[in-house]
Amino acid sequence: MNVIWIAVIILGAVGLVSSVVLYAASKKFAVVEDERIGKVAEVLPQANCGGCGYPGCSGFAAACVKAADGGSLEGKLCPVGGQPVMEKVAGILGLSAGASVPKVAVVRCNGTCENRPRVVEYVGVRSCRVQLLAGTGETACAFGCLGGGDCVAACQFGALSINPNTGLPEVDEDLCTACGACVKTCPRKVIELRPKGPKNRRMVVKCVNRDKGAVANKVCKASCIGCGKCVKVCAFDAITVNNNLAYIDPEKCKLCRKCEEACPKGAIHAINFPQRKPKAEAAPKQEAAAGATVAQEKKEA
Repeated sequence: MNVIWIAVIILGAVGLVSSVVLYAASKKFAVVEDERIGKVAEVLPQANCGGCGYPGCSGFAAACVKAADGGSLEGKLCPVGGQPVMEKVAGILGLSAGASVPKVAVVRCNGTCENRPRVVEYVGVRSCRVQLLAGTGETACAFGCLGGGDCVAACQFGALSINPNTGLPEVDEDLCTACGACVKTCPRKVIELRPKGPKNRRMVVKCVNRDKGAVANKVCKASCIGCGKCVKVCAFDAITVNNNLAYIDPEKCKLCRKCEEACPKGAIHAINFPQRKPKAEAAPKQEAAAGATVAQEKKEA
């Protein structure tokens, strides 16, 4: 019995000493979290998508508080919550929220089944990354969309889907939050985040093929061939051609659509613009207007 009591006393003493040591350590090494972090986290959407560039909403909240100590939230943006959420965050931190540019995911490939014929049949896991490991995919284009749907799986908001007729992903702009998950997961970097633009209108080169013109044209009828005609007609220096591929700078583009008309391959797309009237219909109206002006001038004379 004495042995048992001795064991109990020893264990009790060890437990007591351990608790005292742990208590002292907790006080000495305690990390006090700024209460503002919790308040900021409460107004965030808790999507934890990583689109802000930080590990989840709590990481973004901590980054905002740290930035606020420097007096500015410049460079901080929650793509899911957008401007309304950032205004709430700024209000909690006693700062003003700078205007953010709304963005949307854009699929820069028009290699549909019609434009880009399949040369092999892939049988296996429907994943872009798996197909890429197996070769160039089902087409001869080594740059375009693989159609495996990795971007669809990565999107938490249901904004992406594969069109069964074209084999390409399509973006629902009403659901897209510009979190960037699809951009990160695409192994060929076909998807890009671009400013939505005035009235949601934007000009995009829907091609990422960097092969020389003859090679690109052979594998896809809608590929950019780097001819530079779009560069020549752009009066705003918004278009550049690098590595045989044209690119439109959304910051410089004035949406004049001259590049769209000049492109011989139809690689430049005007998104969300009203449909243009055929030139054959526009010409008679212009002639009639010109005739009316001449008639008016004669009458006044």
